[in-house]
Amino acid sequence: MLVAVSILFLTVMLAGWLVKFLPPGNQRWLKILLAFSGAYLFALTILHILPDVLLSTEDPHRVGFYILAGFFLQLILEVFSHGVEHGHIHAHAQEHGHTHGIGAVPVLLLVSLIIHSFLEGSVLIQSRMAAQQAHSHLHSHAAVGDNFYHILAGIALHHIPAAIALMSVLVDRLHSFKKAMGYLFLFAIASPLGLLFSNYVALEQLLTGDVFTVLSGLVVGNFLHISTTILFESSPEHRFNRGKLIATIAGASLAIGAGLL
Repeated sequence: MLVAVSILFLTVMLAGWLVKFLPPGNQRWLKILLAFSGAYLFALTILHILPDVLLSTEDPHRVGFYILAGFFLQLILEVFSHGVEHGHIHAHAQEHGHTHGIGAVPVLLLVSLIIHSFLEGSVLIQSRMAAQQAHSHLHSHAAVGDNFYHILAGIALHHIPAAIALMSVLVDRLHSFKKAMGYLFLFAIASPLGLLFSNYVALEQLLTGDVFTVLSGLVVGNFLHISTTILFESSPEHRFNRGKLIATIAGASLAIGAGLL
């Protein structure tokens, strides 16, 4: 558990810290990283998380409603976050920062990212034995803990460009790298707090009722929205880009290979 918390926290903080050294004009490497993380997240969702959610309930048809809710919840969150969670800084958000927001913390953006990150961390349940006992009536197919580290890797990967984008916005607004790192800390602890909440505060409720199914369905919709947005944005106007194509295939292959281990 400590390893998972450390990975989630340090990934965000280190990625944000790198903004100090990255050239702002050259983001080609970031787009390749986005393509890789988007493909990994999409394949992970389809091959691992979605099947687990469907097997966690006696009425799989209901899961579709939860997925739709998660998809549109993410759509609403992005109204306030401007797509920072998938590493994209929209021009209008930057313009807003230059005209009215200098010195001000983008509160709505930060809060939406924290909610998004907390939800992601909340589906990371490491108690495999408890999960199997709770779902033994479903033909012993439950594998809540089996994909723990696969999902952890997916969250950590897509938090890297999100942290870089958020840090860029914060530095642009606050004109202080130190202050920006302080607010980045709030985003960094959101997923670990979600993980700790699920594993130590609400574990029994998550594993004995439909709460886990609802929560996981929301996250599936969330991941589908983010990953497909990343993949579409990584190839604007469907232009061929060898680097992004290789990164996309590599990300999907890693998710497929992880399931075979």
